[in-house]
Amino acid sequence: MKFTKMHGLGNSYIYVDLFQQSLKEEDLGPLAIEVADKNKGIGSDGMILICPSEKAAVKMRVFNNDGSEAKNCGNGLRCVAKFAYEHKYVDEKTFQIETLGGLVEATVHTEDERVHTVTVNMGQPHLSRQSLPMIGPASIEVVNESFQINEEELFLTAVSMGNPHGVFFVKDITTAPVDRLGPFIEKDPRFPEWINVEFVEVVSENELHFRVWERGSGITQACGTGACAAVVAAILNDHSKKGEKVVVHLLGGDLEIEWNEAGDVLMTGAAEVICEGVFERK
Repeated sequence: MKFTKMHGLGNSYIYVDLFQQSLKEEDLGPLAIEVADKNKGIGSDGMILICPSEKAAVKMRVFNNDGSEAKNCGNGLRCVAKFAYEHKYVDEKTFQIETLGGLVEATVHTEDERVHTVTVNMGQPHLSRQSLPMIGPASIEVVNESFQINEEELFLTAVSMGNPHGVFFVKDITTAPVDRLGPFIEKDPRFPEWINVEFVEVVSENELHFRVWERGSGITQACGTGACAAVVAAILNDHSKKGEKVVVHLLGGDLEIEWNEAGDVLMTGAAEVICEGVFERK
């Protein structure tokens, strides 16, 4: 199987071009586990398929390193946009990508026809409990709501960006309980489909520190949809302002996020190729 390993701010996936080759549906989950294994595979946060689409220029399917399929991936979207443009699967610099979470619009920024950064319109956030989903009154928004976990009280703001996010604001990101509480919050029964867990420190109205425990993957260097959710949560809690750009500092680097007046969340960041190769499937 031919592959390209790419990363967005250290959030790395094995990308497989299904314009040029095919895989069996029943193999996809186990294959994601194989390639993600850093000891016996290639090593990554999972596998992303770049597929033909009947609805958009290209389709993205995301598999976590535990074999589960995700609805969306912000860092993955930027890498798919770079791959599609540089491999000439698209002609325009602005085009749509189909995901399980819906259609999104990407714009590539180039130098000498090489893509360096990508802006993705992630669409409008969904804020009701039912959109996550989360147990409780379906239409109620969850903003700074008391959340008891392992005999500790945190305060939850819940945001769906096509996939579910639970955002918790902390005073100091260096002591945030990412690995200690992340796995318990991820699979808490209040979230029937599990949840991505973000801890965020507010530096200023236009700057946030961010750490994440990703659903199905654990601690990762970056999460694009999570950074979008963090900015939406910051605005809902009056830490930031709508219509202004906010820099989110992730372990792997920075993303620029804006929740604009039209209601859409725009994410701009880098996408990088690490290597290409052939994986010998078992």
